[in-house]
Amino acid sequence: MHSDFYEAAKFDVSRERKYNTSMPSRHYHNGYEIFYLVSGDISYFIEDKSYQVVGGALLIINMNEIHKLVNSSKETFERITLLFQEEFLEDMFPYNDSFHVLSSFSSGRNFMPLNGQEQSFIEKHFDKMITEFNKKPPGYEYYLKTLLFELLIFIYRKTSTLPAPEPSRSNPIHKKIFDIVDYLNQNYHEPQTIQGVSSRFFISPSYFCKMFRENTGFTFTEYLNNVRIKEARQLLTGSTLRIADIAERVGFESMTHFGRIFKDIIGLSPLKYRQTYKSELD
Repeated sequence: MHSDFYEAAKFDVSRERKYNTSMPSRHYHNGYEIFYLVSGDISYFIEDKSYQVVGGALLIINMNEIHKLVNSSKETFERITLLFQEEFLEDMFPYNDSFHVLSSFSSGRNFMPLNGQEQSFIEKHFDKMITEFNKKPPGYEYYLKTLLFELLIFIYRKTSTLPAPEPSRSNPIHKKIFDIVDYLNQNYHEPQTIQGVSSRFFISPSYFCKMFRENTGFTFTEYLNNVRIKEARQLLTGSTLRIADIAERVGFESMTHFGRIFKDIIGLSPLKYRQTYKSELD
């Protein structure tokens, strides 16, 4: 099967909301790639492995690894892509036998689901990188190197906690789990339960829970809460709605439950999050 080669940029980072990818279906390049799915759900193929990727997950792709993105749902997804060559960081590497920050890319652990606080950290970190890259203030390249190195250390530590990669296998349940993810992305604001969703898609609750975790990296509750809180964050920063109204709009039955879940995931209360965001803009 044909694959296209692309010369990687020395450094490039972008954030886009889109329906499909502009890259050919199979390609590789001589740079390292970090892919973060902000929202939506896609399939991602890296060499002989396939991943069902949902919002809040990170992928790392080594040099010359053949990969492709497939958006079978045809729904909008938002992604951040960072591509760089090793030479961009050559004056920052601590070369020694015990630690090499790029070794994560050859570990076989391409897929990393992130918890709420990790997602918040990653998204803010990427926002800083994108601002520096686009605006290019004095000293921007040195700051980009610092930010990239910090991100690579985060990835290095994260991969060291992940289980050993399993052999690639085909599973017919993948399509149904993705149908469920699409359903949750569209209906997160309505009451959702494991029993109700598994019944709707004709899967036993226990099998549903097992397969959902194996295919997405999240439990059903973790994923649903992440979708709801991500939408709540946008409403807190992009609207003047009361917090109680936001809680109801994203699917929480009480302010208390909303506040507890929001703080567990983001590390701040909804009010503090809104105040912090506004103070950063002033």
